[in-house]
Amino acid sequence: MKSAETEFVGGPLDGRVLPIMLGSFWTIPKVYRVPVPATADLPAVTLVYRRSKIFGSKGWRWRYEYDAEA
Repeated sequence: MKSAETEFVGGPLDGRVLPIMLGSFWTIPKVYRVPVPATADLPAVTLVYRRSKIFGSKGWRWRYEYDAEA
């Protein structure tokens, strides 16, 4: 499958660029969920990132923004 290097903004993944698998229409999914397993002190959580479209030096592109309310 094909993937795209996608930037993450906000939350624990802020500033990272990760390869995200493209869907059937060659775009990244609208919502990206990252399961975080439980540790001795903290329960398991799921981080939620939502797709947003921005205009940069290379034209329009997608990135994920942290959704703190999910």
